Amino acid sequence: MKQRIEPLPESDADASFRALAKALAALDRVEDVAAFLRDLCTPAELEAMADRWRVVPMLLQGVPYREIHERTLVSVTTIGRVARTLEHGAGGYAAAVKRQHPRLAQSH
Repeated sequence: MKQRIEPLPESDADASFRALAKALAALDRVEDVAAFLRDLCTPAELEAMADRWRVVPMLLQGVPYREIHERTLVSVTTIGRVARTLEHGAGGYAAAVKRQHPRLAQSH
C-alpha cells in the first residue's frame, strides 16, 4: 500500500474518509455503487473486499474457518481477521448484514 512521506493530519484523514462514506451512501442503485467501486479501487482491492464480505455470512452461520477456506479459497488468516472484526469492529459488517441477511442478523 502506498505510504505518504508525511501523513495527513488525523482531522484531514477523517474528513476525507467521511466524504468517501458519504459518496457511497448517496448512491441508491447497486449498479452505481459497483461502478463507483470499480473506478475507485484496483482489481486486487476489489477482490480483497469481496472476499471479506463473502465469508461474513458463513462465519455468522458458524462454518469452521477451514471449511470456509475450502469453499472460497480465502486465506484462513483473512477469515480470522474478518471474524475478529465482526466481534470487535466498528459495527459496519453488522449494519450491512442486518440489511442484506436479516435472518442471520437476528441470530447474532
